[in-house]
Amino acid sequence: MRSEKPRSGRVSKIRKRDGRIVDFDPGKIVRAIEKAFNATGEEDGKNASKLAEEVVTLVEARIKGIPKVEDVQDLVEEVLIKHGYAKTAKAFILYRQKRAELREAKEFFGVIDDLKLGINAIKVLERRYLLRDENFNIIETPSGMFRRVARAIAAVDRKYRPESDVGALEEEFYSVMADLEFLPNSPTLMNAGTPVGQLSACFVLPIEDSVESIFNALKYMALIHQSGGGTGFSFSRIRPKGDVVKSTMGVASGPLSFMRAFDMATEIIKQGGKRRGANMGILRVDHPDILEFIPAKGEEGLLTNFNVSVAVTDAFMEAVKKDDEYPLVNPRNGEVVKRLRARDVFDLIVVSAWRTGDPGLIFIDEINRHNPTPHLGEIESTNPCAEQPLLPYESCNLGSINLAKMIKREGGEAQIDYEKLGRTVKTAVHFLDNVIDANKFPLRQIEEVTKGNRKIGLGVMGFAYALLELGIPYDSRRALKKAEEIMGFISKTAREASAELAGERGVFPNYEGSVWDHQGIEVRNASVTTIAPTGTLSIIAGTSSGIEPIFAVSFYRSVMGGTRLLEVNPVFERIARERGFYSRGLLRRIARVGSIQGIREIPEDVKRVFVTALEIPPEMHVKMQAAFQRHVDSAVSKTVNLPNDASLRDVKKIFLLAYKLKCKGITIYRYGSKPRQVLYIGPVSEAAGEGAEGTCPPASGEVCPL
Repeated sequence: MRSEKPRSGRVSKIRKRDGRIVDFDPGKIVRAIEKAFNATGEEDGKNASKLAEEVVTLVEARIKGIPKVEDVQDLVEEVLIKHGYAKTAKAFILYRQKRAELREAKEFFGVIDDLKLGINAIKVLERRYLLRDENFNIIETPSGMFRRVARAIAAVDRKYRPESDVGALEEEFYSVMADLEFLPNSPTLMNAGTPVGQLSACFVLPIEDSVESIFNALKYMALIHQSGGGTGFSFSRIRPKGDVVKSTMGVASGPLSFMRAFDMATEIIKQGGKRRGANMGILRVDHPDILEFIPAKGEEGLLTNFNVSVAVTDAFMEAVKKDDEYPLVNPRNGEVVKRLRARDVFDLIVVSAWRTGDPGLIFIDEINRHNPTPHLGEIESTNPCAEQPLLPYESCNLGSINLAKMIKREGGEAQIDYEKLGRTVKTAVHFLDNVIDANKFPLRQIEEVTKGNRKIGLGVMGFAYALLELGIPYDSRRALKKAEEIMGFISKTAREASAELAGERGVFPNYEGSVWDHQGIEVRNASVTTIAPTGTLSIIAGTSSGIEPIFAVSFYRSVMGGTRLLEVNPVFERIARERGFYSRGLLRRIARVGSIQGIREIPEDVKRVFVTALEIPPEMHVKMQAAFQRHVDSAVSKTVNLPNDASLRDVKKIFLLAYKLKCKGITIYRYGSKPRQVLYIGPVSEAAGEGAEGTCPPASGEVCPL
């Protein structure tokens, strides 16, 4: 139990560093001392309230007027040293120094950090999220952003029940965001409660085989990017290069030429300066231009605003297994124009992915086997990071639960707090369903399809951090079992929450004829779960992205035009302090290589748990993705991060295993295979510093809109 808060006498106010005068809370002294004790293990914290009481007494005796925060901290150090807690006093002093460095960095960005977030969280919020005035000055704090979002989304309840206590719901929504337990996708954080009002992250736009359709899609893409969304396209309906154009008696230029136009337009738009454009470009493996499409991103500077994937069919994958040929079909007339050896095409995909990380694979038949509304048509494309297969003109809003915040300790042992997780899931489903109604859609067609199916995408982040807290290695059977256990619970609870909303608000309008209708299950949302990459969201939350393993235990990140900050995995730092092998020198040594495996003074059991992305066997990456996919309605965004010396055979095995385990898609990235990537092991480069706040999986070269 937490120690009791000491009583305060005449001291009622305290002056913060920014000059603000706020209520004096002696409980904060208790918590600061407890944290210092926890960091050193010198004391179990039971004496924290007595020591804090002594600090308060000294403040009252020595300081006239309103004390400053620095005055109180000085006295905390004095009291700790007086009572013989030298190690704890040192830890407290180091903590003060670290906080001072962080404050200086945050002041550089002009953000008042009222939630004590990390420096990279502040950097991301300053660049992309916090509101500004007409002079581009920041006019919002992090808590103000969460309050704005909570108020706008809670207000939707009045639409269904005018007597709803939206004030209480606002507090519920605010609390899960401010405590970093759940965060919605970026457009919701950016635009909720503003005139823009576009709140969805994921869109799929159709492209038919006509100039009118192609350039309508280009226009619609521009509108979506401007509002902060990402777009996915299948270019498979466009006739192949060299095919006849009867209306002009000309020759078709093919889908790749039009992709370049979309890429250039995205580069120009830059999504209003807040977020770089993000697209998914998909071509079916049986399109006649597939051999040109597969290596398209191998050329430097081409399609830089696209992730590209080949939509492979079951028939193609079976032809690869049997070493058969398969047909290429002209989408204009359905005629077979050529037959190719499937293994040759598959090998070309493998080589291209090995070289550049592109293309990925989309298992399009597996996706459509799980299409919740098949009566409305087939799914042809996904959003940019492939976690959200969508129908033409469909959009989806996403949100992620921070699993690192769902840990409790009983008897000194860490475990998942399923009671808290259940509450958070229900709050998140309510929140995401409300977002659909609060949304200002960029197109009438998108509003109709989206409100007709009411898909939401609830996922997770911080899975790797949760495993570290639980002492479970990522590359272990225990981790796979825990993944299924956690996601199975989330899926079940989310569907129950959607069913409850259906009882209150009705099923989604396109329910009749859906898979849910056939099963006799009434739900509010055609799909409820997904696993997004949580690029910037995980940085705001100070946790690991999506279901990815940690990239490094300790590394340097460049901020403020060259200033280097040492970043340390917080779970590792705590364990290192508790077990007595912590030192700044050790952290700097780890940062040079990112790994702890070759460092003698670190215990073997700690090394086993703190494995990094590049140390995990490739097949374990795929098995982890499949473990989550078994309990996810939509799809799973994950990258199989490979070391630079990974072979073509490794890539081939990954692709075949992903198909066998019924993943809906698969992406690999071989470390260093692109001229620019997001995080680097070893010396910091400007490339690492500039891109570090907006990645998909950590080391990948993917375009990520989240």
